[in-house]
Amino acid sequence: MNKISIIGAGMTGATTAHWLAERELADLVLVDIVEGVPQGKALDMLEAMPIVNKDVELVGSNDYAATKGSDIVIITAGMPRKPGMSRDDLLKVNAEIVGKAATETLKYSPDAIFVVLTNPLDTMAYLAMKMTKLPRNRVIGQAGILDSARMRAFVALETGVSVENINCYVLGGHGDEMVPLTRHSNIAGIPLKEYIPADKLEAIVNRTRKGGGEIVNLLKTSAYYAPAAACAQMAEAILKNKNLIVPCAAYMDGEYGLKDMFFGVPVMLGRNGMEKVIEYSLDETERAMFEKSAAAVRETHDALKSLVTF
Repeated sequence: MNKISIIGAGMTGATTAHWLAERELADLVLVDIVEGVPQGKALDMLEAMPIVNKDVELVGSNDYAATKGSDIVIITAGMPRKPGMSRDDLLKVNAEIVGKAATETLKYSPDAIFVVLTNPLDTMAYLAMKMTKLPRNRVIGQAGILDSARMRAFVALETGVSVENINCYVLGGHGDEMVPLTRHSNIAGIPLKEYIPADKLEAIVNRTRKGGGEIVNLLKTSAYYAPAAACAQMAEAILKNKNLIVPCAAYMDGEYGLKDMFFGVPVMLGRNGMEKVIEYSLDETERAMFEKSAAAVRETHDALKSLVTF
């Protein structure tokens, strides 16, 4: 059986474990610094397995040693975003948490692929890769799947069409400057702009950009069901070697004209992690949005470099 370790047993980490357990993909380990929380949540889920007829072992621990031999490590640990807080406000506190989580788990799972969810997402993925010194295919950030799913949900609400017929692609940094590609998005092959009036489409794009903030304002904490489902989809694509093309935060090495930074682009996910970056041709408007988003992400990367020595 494959093994997946989830660092951080808060709402996002525990919900990721829940989605994964239901898929019967791997044995699962929840790690958290709070005593009793990972143990209790893991035991509760373990006791649910006979009801859903899944043979999955779930273990909770406060010790990174429990993660030994993991195929995938998912890092959700960190301070959640509070109302009025930007993703960048989280930078300093979460850099310390993610850096430790990545380096400690690597000691016990030297061959693991890392999926990073902690915000500010692109920059935390960069930190994890630099701290572990892993090749870029083995560190991926979860961002675009969530943003694209939100856009698909909003298109479905507007049109009444099944989400299964809706394909949306959101690139760029995981923040308010993300780049929803309406030209490449479609409903059963019909471009969105031919199906949805321009003003309604613009409203969907804006709601997608602020999707995380909308939930923070309602819940007073970060979203967790959809981000966790996105992590589960990534883990499944990797373990099943699906070669699934989805938007993720990947380390750029010249693609789209970007270097030495993590950024949301379409990637192929397979058994080696990020198998390759897929390059869309962007028109002038898309390129301008893309570059604006890249500048915002680069700013946070630069802020990180002033705090941390790699």
